[in-house]
Amino acid sequence: MYWMGISLKNQHALTRMRAAGRIVAETFELLGEYVKPGVTLRELDELAEKYLKSQHAAPLYKGYRGSPPEHPPFPGVICTSVNHEICHGLPDERMLQAGDIVGIDIGLRYKGYCGDACVTFGVGQISSEAQRLLNVAQTCLRVGLEAAQLGNHLNDIGRAIEAYAKTQGVGVVREWGGHGLGKSLHEPPSVSHVREDHPGPRLRPGMVFTIEPMVNLGTHEWEILADGWTVVTADASLSAQFEHTIAITKHGTEILTQLG
Repeated sequence: MYWMGISLKNQHALTRMRAAGRIVAETFELLGEYVKPGVTLRELDELAEKYLKSQHAAPLYKGYRGSPPEHPPFPGVICTSVNHEICHGLPDERMLQAGDIVGIDIGLRYKGYCGDACVTFGVGQISSEAQRLLNVAQTCLRVGLEAAQLGNHLNDIGRAIEAYAKTQGVGVVREWGGHGLGKSLHEPPSVSHVREDHPGPRLRPGMVFTIEPMVNLGTHEWEILADGWTVVTADASLSAQFEHTIAITKHGTEILTQLG
């Protein structure tokens, strides 16, 4: 069923998406044990790939070309964005160092439906500045989730996130936002993380989408590296991201990518 071009998931689809989200959350639980100094991004990617295979889930990112079609395919199962990298960082041979922060984004398909989430981890002992950024980014996600309530407008989410971020003196990336999710990784609607001039559609039961604010200690502006994928802060400031996939139901908002 569609409403305003947005796919409204039935109970069968939501059951499958809960299962996909659970595997995403379990993969984060596994990787969290290995995010420590001396581990390479490639090793984390291999661990994620092995776990997804054990759960009969398929990675969404590996080989993904994005737009345009001639864009280089993404080489990894997970995105690993370190320090000033905002998103889409490559899981290569770089070794994590104490004090780093690393955003890990996991996307998978299970029994025809997708799951997608991101967590930023501190590596060993991190600075008070980096810890504050992680705390602010987590709270940005939380206030976005609190605004994503049945009957509210879609753009209430971005309004709440930006309002909180301003009180903390951080920048919220504008051009990279959340998105609908279902049988495809990217579906309508687009979810802004900043205030928009229009309210957007009202949230209705069956809507499933991600909220994934990307928060920078400095400017909200960004650049893409020569690899065609890695998005970095324009001023080399630290960046952190937290993301969940949620479903709007008649009983309230359900987070699909968490355990418990």
